[in-house]
Amino acid sequence: MHSTPNGSAIPRRAPWGDAVARRARVRGALLGGAVGDALGNPVEFLSLDGIRRAHGDQGVRGLTADPDGVVGRITDDTQMTLFTAEGLIRAHARTRATGTAGSEYALVRNAYRRWLDTQNHPAPPDRGGDDPVRTGTLRKHPWLYARRAPGNACLTGLAAGHTPEPGTPLALPGPVNPQSKGCGTVMRSAPFGLVGADAPRAFELAARCARITHGHPTGGYAAGAFAAIVTHLLEGDSPAGAVLRAMDLLARHRGHEETTAALRAAVDLAVPGRPSAEHVESLGAGWVAEEALAIAVYCALVLPGPDDVGEALLLSVNHSGDSDSTGSVCGNLLGAHHGDVALPASWLAATEGRAVIAELADDLCTEFGQPVRWPEGRYPEC
Repeated sequence: MHSTPNGSAIPRRAPWGDAVARRARVRGALLGGAVGDALGNPVEFLSLDGIRRAHGDQGVRGLTADPDGVVGRITDDTQMTLFTAEGLIRAHARTRATGTAGSEYALVRNAYRRWLDTQNHPAPPDRGGDDPVRTGTLRKHPWLYARRAPGNACLTGLAAGHTPEPGTPLALPGPVNPQSKGCGTVMRSAPFGLVGADAPRAFELAARCARITHGHPTGGYAAGAFAAIVTHLLEGDSPAGAVLRAMDLLARHRGHEETTAALRAAVDLAVPGRPSAEHVESLGAGWVAEEALAIAVYCALVLPGPDDVGEALLLSVNHSGDSDSTGSVCGNLLGAHHGDVALPASWLAATEGRAVIAELADDLCTEFGQPVRWPEGRYPEC
């Protein structure tokens, strides 16, 4: 049993073992991340004052048009999250086929290289051939080829083509972008928590795969903590319980202090029902991994109810920082907790790629669990 900062106990809820409910949460995590991403995309490079000048004193109150006049566009955050999921599906399918586990790192890295390929081409190729970089279920969708301000560390880390040894201790910076702890490690890592692994395994895998592009330990630890939180939410924990359990896991790793301090600040600020943009801004701007995670966690804790999802997502993007990344991570968390039914329907209907995202969530559930038949047409194609 864990306690909140004021000392009250946090009970652990019974897991959602039902396959339909589990699928709703997996869909919720991926679709919620896309909705948060689309909310934050148009205001990513605006200050809070700039957002309020453009949208009124309350800031953004729903999906708005990006500079090209398009509403509902996702960014590299959702793109890379989908490629993470595809890589994990391939790794699990290989394990089933060969009986040999442990290919997750390599196949997630290959998936990220397929994403990098999309960023270097204007549209899907007519033929993928046998090149493993160009093949994959996601490569046929034109909206995944759009460059939406991808992070430099993700681009340079993948272009470098270096693969750290799997046994390298997490606390040691790797040779790829050794000083980088950008939010690119966190914003793509929700799928590590959605595949049914226990929290320590999800933490370790997310942290290792963060090192594909970001060498600073905090980038990996923030990604690992995020994956562990998602795992606990999928198992039935409350947001507060999931965060505190992930912090317990985080504390076992040397060099955790920066990530732990950021999460502790978020927990201490989060008095349910008292959201504040000023509190959000006190946690940082979200350009680095631990700040993006802290902002998303704060918003999920201060507005944790199923009827609060929309307000929590709005809170997570109305600040002077990386609004699409913090919105995406917050959406991942609340979607994993409440399921896709809690996502604002009008926002979801306008979000780019929703049908593909829902299908990939179903593929995750099918590969890592039992298939469930859903009503046709629930997420019509864009």
